Amino acid sequence: MSMRYQTIIMPEWTKPDAAPVRIALLIFDQFSNLCLANCLEPLRAANTLNRSHLFDWQILTQDGSAAISSSQMQVLPHAALADLTRCDYLFVLSSYAHERLDTPVIRRALRIAASKALVCAGLDSAPWLLASAGLLEGRRATVHWDLLDAFTERFLDVEAERSRVVRDGRVITCAGAMSALDMTLGLIADHAGLAARLDVEALFMQGDPPVNAPQERGALNDPLVRRALGMMREHLERPLDLAELSRGLSCQPRTLDRRFRQRLGAPPGTVYRHLRLSAARKLVENSTLGVAEIALRCGYESPSALTRALRAHCGATPSALRRSPG
Repeated sequence: MSMRYQTIIMPEWTKPDAAPVRIALLIFDQFSNLCLANCLEPLRAANTLNRSHLFDWQILTQDGSAAISSSQMQVLPHAALADLTRCDYLFVLSSYAHERLDTPVIRRALRIAASKALVCAGLDSAPWLLASAGLLEGRRATVHWDLLDAFTERFLDVEAERSRVVRDGRVITCAGAMSALDMTLGLIADHAGLAARLDVEALFMQGDPPVNAPQERGALNDPLVRRALGMMREHLERPLDLAELSRGLSCQPRTLDRRFRQRLGAPPGTVYRHLRLSAARKLVENSTLGVAEIALRCGYESPSALTRALRAHCGATPSALRRSPG
């Protein structure tokens, strides 16, 4: 399993299909709905957009009974924590009343569960529970920033950071709901490639990256790459060539090409074509526009050209996509 972990940090534009990534998500009462959604919705979107079963998840609670969120939403789990077998990731989510959860029983249960996972991730206040269980000893970590000072004073063997997401070996910690989105987008990039991350990200956000974006996602926080992606999205109907893009960005074409290859693992033309085809697919699946109109809006000279491109890109024609969008 350690060899598989080494492969997930390689920055690649696309990655071949593999066995679904198995995620166990342990939630405690008073958890944040937003944090949970920011973990699961991007994974669901990645599966849908890729038309493949990339990620498989199950929700767990300590005893298998329903968990009640901080806003009184009830969530029925798939199983109890004791039923956990092997998994690739164990996500632990707690938000409020974390000190009440810091008990010998839960600490022992977390140690056992973490031993069954390739990577353990603590979300919101859960890094406190992981640290108390001895799972963060000697590691860098973050926690919800409201708890950071107390966390630093309590756990002297942990190098606490005011960061959104911290990865240290086989442990990930993140500071709250919005950082959970950062973490999950990073996980999608790790396992499905940066192209999949861009597609999912486009469903949730546009424009500049989040403030204090995690360092490991630097590939998509490069200012030149971000500005280029913005220009590409603004010019889908009449795609710009490399020289036009470079002039608009005040850089040399070779500089832009090198940065894309370094940061995204693909040249600008490949990325641009992906953005155009992703936009075309959304229009096919979510609008009643004809293929000719969609082709025009996405920079293809004819419906047949778009049909060929979509078939090569996602293995389906526009008519098939429209019949079966997911």
